Amino acid sequence: MSRKFLLTLLLIYIVSSLASFSVFSFTGGGSGSVQLGSNQDDGAGQETALSYLLDIDPNELKDQACPLNGALYTATEQTAWAKRRPLAVMIENSVDARPQSGLNKADIVFEAIAEGGVTRFMSIFLCAVQSLDTTIAPVRSARTYFVDWASGFNEPMYVHVGGANLSGPADALGQLAKYGWNLENDMNQFSIGYPTFVRNHNRLGGGRQLATEHTMETSSELLWAVAEDRDWTNMSPERKLGRTVIKPTSWYDGYQGWSFQDEAPVVGNVTKIAYDFWEGYGQYSVAWQYDATTNSYVRSQGGETHIDLNTGEQIKASNVVVLLTAEKGPIDELKHMLYTTTGKGNALIFKNGGVEKATWSKKDREAELVFKSAKGTDIEFARGLIWISVLDINTDVEY
Repeated sequence: MSRKFLLTLLLIYIVSSLASFSVFSFTGGGSGSVQLGSNQDDGAGQETALSYLLDIDPNELKDQACPLNGALYTATEQTAWAKRRPLAVMIENSVDARPQSGLNKADIVFEAIAEGGVTRFMSIFLCAVQSLDTTIAPVRSARTYFVDWASGFNEPMYVHVGGANLSGPADALGQLAKYGWNLENDMNQFSIGYPTFVRNHNRLGGGRQLATEHTMETSSELLWAVAEDRDWTNMSPERKLGRTVIKPTSWYDGYQGWSFQDEAPVVGNVTKIAYDFWEGYGQYSVAWQYDATTNSYVRSQGGETHIDLNTGEQIKASNVVVLLTAEKGPIDELKHMLYTTTGKGNALIFKNGGVEKATWSKKDREAELVFKSAKGTDIEFARGLIWISVLDINTDVEY
């Protein structure tokens, strides 16, 4: 074989390799990520990446109440969620990670400080995502108090990327192991990986490359696929915790849930809610504006409109709950926090444009969180997203 021929082959190889690399980089693979895509329409009536899941007749009645927040859906959607249990997903709220994907499709959201004045969300998904596979991002690490709140939802699938693991009361990963959740209903990305979880360094678009900690994406259907593979559906699998054999149970038999209003709401006169988590951390300050046309509250944080990246729409909740409890920390060199999650305390319930002073209680880690009126009756929430912001008992709430 001639030297000239070999040089020609080498040149062809180099050119083809460069061309392949260019195409890969242009299509978003240059960062080593796989884009799940948004849930937005591409302008031609086609989904960009994630897909519609159910064939729902537009005339089908919405008369099936979501067990988490009372929102009404079709029987087709109810049939789908009845085979599953909720996902409780840890979602980051660092400034560089905004906007998030999927918050507007959650049924319930918990919000509290993760460390050093920086807040984090635990978003609970079940009903609103049955008709459309939904991107959820950026997923972040576990915290012990979020695990406590998740425990009150009858063993949901708890989704996170690692977590606090210093020895002591903030050791979330150690507690998950102690509770018997590891490789069961605990969905730690470290034990699952690709393709359920992918790092998308360009998730915010515009050529902006994010730091690695802000990049983890997944989707509702990918998560439920793993849950089903583990036999965690609406039924829990038979398993052992120490020497104890735990028999299968239905999620729906073990969850009581909250009460919801059936009659037309009485609209109040509270049009704006505002609160800070920590003084001096204005980028995490929250404001809600009541929208009477939709009987909901639209959210801003850090003085800016808070949107969902999937749709570009402002975050909107039917109920805003301010749960007041004892906050402790930072307690270690990693600035981990602790919150009192059991016992009882005060709360403010904003719904229908008004406010109701209430109490919260939680008997133990596994007990459901209960909200009572000043008269001792169960709070009846407006049907729709319930957003729970957990604040220190000394926090001023403006309304």
